[in-house]
Amino acid sequence: MYERKTIPNLNCGLDLIGEVLYGKWKVRLLWFINENHKRPSELQRKIPDASRRVLNIQLNELEKHGLITKKIYPVVPPKVEYSLTEFGKTLIPVIAALGQWADEHEERLRSVILE
Repeated sequence: MYERKTIPNLNCGLDLIGEVLYGKWKVRLLWFINENHKRPSELQRKIPDASRRVLNIQLNELEKHGLITKKIYPVVPPKVEYSLTEFGKTLIPVIAALGQWADEHEERLRSVILE
């Protein structure tokens, strides 16, 4: 299990959001769970570049931060579904605004990313 070597600096809102959303796939996971892709296999299909292990780690972190809940159904084979908490739902407008900003500046962003 990963253990922190340094205590995070949480002096402002940007530090806090960085700590909660830091991770390559977390924003996309939240967005796709909001769009009713609830099963781990569905999320894996939506984000094929991510390994199953990394997705599980990031889903566990989102759950630990209270943004999603995990429901395990007592069937064989086990069935797992994720859903946004009320707290997690408050991030969706923020994620939508970031996506809209990126869409509006797509050409410029692509040029600097692909330099």
